[in-house]
Amino acid sequence: MGLVVQKYGGSSVADATSIKRVAKRIAQAKKAGHDVVVAVSAMGDTTDELIDLAHQVAENPHSREMDMLLTTGERIAMALLAMAIRDLGLDARSFTGSQAGMMTNADHGRARIVDVTPTRVRQALDEGAIAIVAGFQGFNTDSKDITTLGRGGSDTTAVALAAVLGAESCEIYTDVDGVFSADPRIAPKAKKLDHVSYEEMLELAASGAKVLYIRAVEFARRHGVPLHVRSSFGDDEGTWIGTPREGSRMEEPIITGVASDLSEAKITVVGVPDVPGKAADIFTIVADVGANIDMIVQNISVQQSGHTDISFTLPKEDGERAMNALRAKQAEAGFDSLIYDEGIGKLSVVGAGMRTNAGVSAQLFRALSDAGINIEMISTSEIRISVVTRADILPEAVRVVHEAFGLDADTDATVHAGTGR
Repeated sequence: MGLVVQKYGGSSVADATSIKRVAKRIAQAKKAGHDVVVAVSAMGDTTDELIDLAHQVAENPHSREMDMLLTTGERIAMALLAMAIRDLGLDARSFTGSQAGMMTNADHGRARIVDVTPTRVRQALDEGAIAIVAGFQGFNTDSKDITTLGRGGSDTTAVALAAVLGAESCEIYTDVDGVFSADPRIAPKAKKLDHVSYEEMLELAASGAKVLYIRAVEFARRHGVPLHVRSSFGDDEGTWIGTPREGSRMEEPIITGVASDLSEAKITVVGVPDVPGKAADIFTIVADVGANIDMIVQNISVQQSGHTDISFTLPKEDGERAMNALRAKQAEAGFDSLIYDEGIGKLSVVGAGMRTNAGVSAQLFRALSDAGINIEMISTSEIRISVVTRADILPEAVRVVHEAFGLDADTDATVHAGTGR
């Protein structure tokens, strides 16, 4: 049988009991005849706890030292998992990201993989061992420093290994039974999906679906790696991402899922001169501090004033840097003032069937209107419609839209551990 790469999230290895359960699952795959490579995240909330600890000792922790600190979480998990597998009578060897050949650029905290040379992983497989790789981390060949890939980077580690090792599939194990039509913690009637295309999964991940990290989906699509998202708490078939499996549906539904996101803030630039080049000036300022912009809305200029307002959304973690940069160049850009709003939530409906079905926008807006939910911003792509509303009513909006598009299941979804990763 072929090689499989498995990835286990933090909730799947949260404690010793969980690690032993995961070890048994890995051992079963090995005994079934597979070569097995495992990418593992830090245990439970370890990463969050380390971040909190860093901010207790330093107001602005240095990015290099943060990477050194945060990568310890995965090293603990990988070593414990290898011990548990060895206790079952199988050979298992743990490797850090650098030992596994995960080479990245030098961008601490959000490094991107530039090459993978898993020489030691291949050697372990050739010698009949199970290879356990610390997810989320790599190293830069120029600086020789340890780097991290950003939150959710263990998904990317697993997919990168699957691509370069020629794995038959990459199994992403989490605490839910697969990819659902909505977050089952918000919409209990959410349905598990049998198959989702790369394109749809990219849109869902970009819109807030936590079950898969967007960079991992991009990597899988680029290299044709089939992804199988499933629960580490049971043996049921999960959700296949990519090429449809035998017996899957022949025609895509209009709407595949509803995603929600509370991680963004909104900045409104008030009183922008309505002349060519001013929008470019503003977004150049934001880009220069590395802030990633999502949605943009510009109000029509009031003819008498000759000024307009521009609103855009961005990750909350980028908000302070963007605001400081804009304030510093306010006179140069020529706008009147800034408004910062963290109380927003984004709802997105995603589905490849939207290309050939009219009326999706009308159905979405009618459902929200009937529930008395106001829309502040709208953004669209070929297979996605996103709206911004108030954060406190986002869960209700998700449930209303999920029901309006006929996505509710007959029974409640099962969430095993509660984090969705």
